[in-house]
Amino acid sequence: MILIIMGVAGSGKTTVGLKAAEALGWEFCDADDFHPRENIAKMSAGIPLNDEDRAPWLAAIRAGIDSRLARGQNAVFTCSALKEAYRRAIIADPSQVRLVYLEGDFRLLQRRLGQRQGHFMKPEMLQSQLAALEPPQNALRLDIAETPDALAKRILAAFGPLRAAGGAG
Repeated sequence: MILIIMGVAGSGKTTVGLKAAEALGWEFCDADDFHPRENIAKMSAGIPLNDEDRAPWLAAIRAGIDSRLARGQNAVFTCSALKEAYRRAIIADPSQVRLVYLEGDFRLLQRRLGQRQGHFMKPEMLQSQLAALEPPQNALRLDIAETPDALAKRILAAFGPLRAAGGAG
């Protein structure tokens, strides 16, 4: 089983994803690690990615997901997965992948991004992500106003029974 923790920048995907992966005893994979250098350079310059930029990144995430499923491994992935087309690009087998959508208030997202240090995603790019966002229909929706620990507990309550299914973590 694969869980994808999705949402715009500043929603807490990495923090919540790490806590959920630890609680579940599953591997954690951060989508930021799959970006080609060109994407990181572009975002570091404050330039939003377009669909052409995202294609190799999404393909790399899909390969990571597929390889873990082929080995029977459970994992928690993070990915903004803003559009339905992006989610289709990374999910080959929806029966083995579940989405967790972290959603929240614009001011809270903006404040969080403003507090980040050393991340390539610039706070000014939040608006472009929100404009592109197509909220998922079939996802566990969680409000980021809750603490990361509380969100991880909600994820564990929803998906913890899956630990025994689909192979070892």
